[in-house]
Amino acid sequence: MSLPTFRGSRSPGPDPAGETPWTSESDWQRQALPDELPDDWPVLAGGLVVVAAHPEDAVLGVGGLISRAVSVGSRVRVVTVTDGDASHPGSRLPGSVLAARRVRESDRAFATIVGNPGGVAPLEVIRLRIPDRTVADHERDLVDRLLPLVTDFALCAANWRSDGFADHDSTGRAASTACVEAGVGLLEFPLRMWQWARPDDPRVPWSRAIRVDLTEVQRARKERALSCLASQIAPLVPGRDDRVPLPPEKLVYFRRPYEVLFR
Repeated sequence: MSLPTFRGSRSPGPDPAGETPWTSESDWQRQALPDELPDDWPVLAGGLVVVAAHPEDAVLGVGGLISRAVSVGSRVRVVTVTDGDASHPGSRLPGSVLAARRVRESDRAFATIVGNPGGVAPLEVIRLRIPDRTVADHERDLVDRLLPLVTDFALCAANWRSDGFADHDSTGRAASTACVEAGVGLLEFPLRMWQWARPDDPRVPWSRAIRVDLTEVQRARKERALSCLASQIAPLVPGRDDRVPLPPEKLVYFRRPYEVLFR
């Protein structure tokens, strides 16, 4: 199965940080579902590498795909570009402390999503530690660092390069360039898009969309993995810093029984 990549340019939507109201999940239920990715998709046998801008992006966007790949014995590598030290601008909590927290949370989430909570996930995690919210300044260097990390894998899943958030877009562009140079198939997963886009939105490449259906076991594991992401789904310091990057109204996008990707 060939994997043509979406040749996007600039992000089609706004950076939705702080933008309200966002598109509700009930609105998204009107969107026609894309074709399903076959359960026996042979490409997964060649290994899956996920390139994610932030520690939890891979869990949110392709946790089910990761679970499927591990369940069929595929080699899985997750590359996180930043440690997410800037998700709470102006917080009294030092960025280094926040980054360490997000890294620990994502490690627990990875172990949970593949059915080994409390242990070590049977996948490789590589952290590039580029400063959060500065990926665009390091994009060419990121391509060079990603090239050996994606080589010899059959498939890469990365942030969608037109997601409307700078780190996501830069990560997606760098991953796309590295995959072209390495001859690796590419899928892109949207995250912020669910906030600013609308059903049948012409800025979104629906014709290139596919869905990954989650089994009941995979969905339950992903649900538990999402609960590991405390710094993103609950107040950072209750009573002092009550900002929640992923409140229930946004987290619901990633609690679906399927995941959507662009090829």
